[in-house]
Amino acid sequence: MLIVIGTVVGIVLSIVPYWILWKRTGHSGAWSLFLLLPVTGIVSYWILAFKEWPSDETDKDAADVF
Repeated sequence: MLIVIGTVVGIVLSIVPYWILWKRTGHSGAWSLFLLLPVTGIVSYWILAFKEWPSDETDKDAADVF
């Protein structure tokens, strides 16, 4: 029983921050559920790392000023 509780706590502790991160990028937090699947979890990290972020647009605007 203790193993099951530990597993659930571990899953929650890994999904919640990733959910918040996806929400900050303007996407559904449900993308974080891909972490539960072996290959798609790694792919979703790559998508998140290399996609355009809303802050990228503001950085471009700031660069145009100079």
